Amino acid sequence: MFAVLKTGGKQYRVQAGDVLRVEKLDAQAGDKVQFNDILMIGSTIGAPTVSGAGVVAEVIDTIKADKVITYHKRRRKHSSQRTRGHRQQLTLLRVTDLLESGADSSDVKAATGARIARRAFAAGVNGATSAEAVTTA
Repeated sequence: MFAVLKTGGKQYRVQAGDVLRVEKLDAQAGDKVQFNDILMIGSTIGAPTVSGAGVVAEVIDTIKADKVITYHKRRRKHSSQRTRGHRQQLTLLRVTDLLESGADSSDVKAATGARIARRAFAAGVNGATSAEAVTTA
C-alpha cells in the first residue's frame, strides 16, 4: 500500500520504509512527525485530501542539498557580473507507518515547516516555544 502526501509545496508517493528528502521541518533527529495532508492512500482518493488519514515518519537528520550556482553576466554594462550560491536545507525522513484512519487521535506531533514555526515563535504567541506556538496559532 502507498500514499501520496503533500508537504513543502511538493507531492511525494511513499510507502512504509521509504527514505525522503523534504523541505526543512521543525523537528530534531529522532523525533516522530505526522503528515496530515494526504491526497491519496491505498485505493482512497481525497477531494482534495483524505480526512482522518496520516503518514508517520521518523526524522533521521537535517541536511543541506547540493550547491546551486547562479551566474549573471550583463553584456555592454562595464563587465557587470554576479555569482551566487545557494544550498537548500532539507530534512531526511524514514516513513514508518501509513494510517488510513485514526490519524486525528494519534499523539504524534504534526509536521510543520521551520519557517512557520519561526514566524509563530517571533510573534510570541503566549510566550510559547516554537513547537507550542504552531499548535496554538
